[in-house]
Amino acid sequence: MIQTLCKRAYEAKPAMLRLTTACKNDILRRIAAALIERTDEIIAENKKDIDAGRTAGLSEALIDRLALTPGRIEGMAASLHTIADFPDPVGSIEYGFRTESGLTIEKVRTPLGVIGIIYESRPNVTVDAAALCLKAGNVAILRGSSSAIHSNKYLANLFNEVGKRYGLPDAAVQLIEDTDRAVLDELIRQDGLIDVLIPRGGKGLKKYISQNGSIPVIVTGAGTCHAFVDASADPTDAVAIIINGKTQRPSTCNSLECILVHRNTPDRLVNDIVQALTAAKVRVNCTKQLTVRLEDENRKMVHPADESAFGTEYLSLEILMHEVAGIDDAIAFINRYGTNHSDVILTKDLENAEKFLNDVDSACVYLNASTRFSDGGEFGFGGEIGISTQKLHARGPMGIKELTGLKYVIRGKGEVRA
Repeated sequence: MIQTLCKRAYEAKPAMLRLTTACKNDILRRIAAALIERTDEIIAENKKDIDAGRTAGLSEALIDRLALTPGRIEGMAASLHTIADFPDPVGSIEYGFRTESGLTIEKVRTPLGVIGIIYESRPNVTVDAAALCLKAGNVAILRGSSSAIHSNKYLANLFNEVGKRYGLPDAAVQLIEDTDRAVLDELIRQDGLIDVLIPRGGKGLKKYISQNGSIPVIVTGAGTCHAFVDASADPTDAVAIIINGKTQRPSTCNSLECILVHRNTPDRLVNDIVQALTAAKVRVNCTKQLTVRLEDENRKMVHPADESAFGTEYLSLEILMHEVAGIDDAIAFINRYGTNHSDVILTKDLENAEKFLNDVDSACVYLNASTRFSDGGEFGFGGEIGISTQKLHARGPMGIKELTGLKYVIRGKGEVRA
């Protein structure tokens, strides 16, 4: 079954290349309108997944990732309009030149081809991934998790039903409805039919695919995001940024998981951070060096932590606080225990700020701003296929342009090489 599905996807590539920009944009806008029109139906299907998830004992963080609300559906529709408005990268010329032999050479953007996207929980990925692949001229094979199967099926069917009415080629977007692990094993070995895999999920899923698949993989990383509170940090801004980074949507990969505090940061600010976090119902795990700096009342509210907590991705209302000697120790800590995703320095020291921004080896590095902005929508891409933490091909939020590759187009007039 999987090989047949992949062959259909492979055969759809030429039809996708022939789609005009106007046609792609029209399809996206029509689907956006259908999402709004069918909000009640989408929520009804999503409720089946939520009810099943609660019965299965999923955490509230995972339930939040799974849930579709009217607001989130409006966001999905708005994302499709943004993607439609975004310049079409396919066929764009990066640069061109003429050689001494008389050849004209152009470096041109072209689709990656057939993209297999494997994702967990969040059903909005079904629409985001299909839309981004469509705009970039790619064929999409989608494999979501069993926890979101009702939502994913409805959204994929809607995308195809509306899309085909306005020119979407057959097999351009296919959802694998069988969530058995054996199906995944077969999918990740379809080299020759699938050009690239993009896994979105936990470390275990990504590691398994990288080690067992035979197709090139773009790794979208887990998010152990850090905030370094420098000695000169503005107290009001620091607290606000930390609270937003941890609590605005804690189940996402760009939420804060660790706060590193300079040993010369005023004790008052350290205590204010703990108070603000606990008031927001965040469990604060605190290493010994920092715990001794807390006032008695705050000390009672934190939980002891040691090195075993370094590098933990909580994805919930829980965070680690740890003291470091200074900027160099903070950078070394992040580069060792982080996941190269998104990290921020809170400081008024311009020298330390530039050192942090230059030396932290992450896809997104921030100065005095929340890591929650690491998102294709916030970056103006209309959405993202994932946040790449690797260094080859693409890094950071992957929008439309990052779903294309390059080829050289060479035109001659009978030239031969001497």
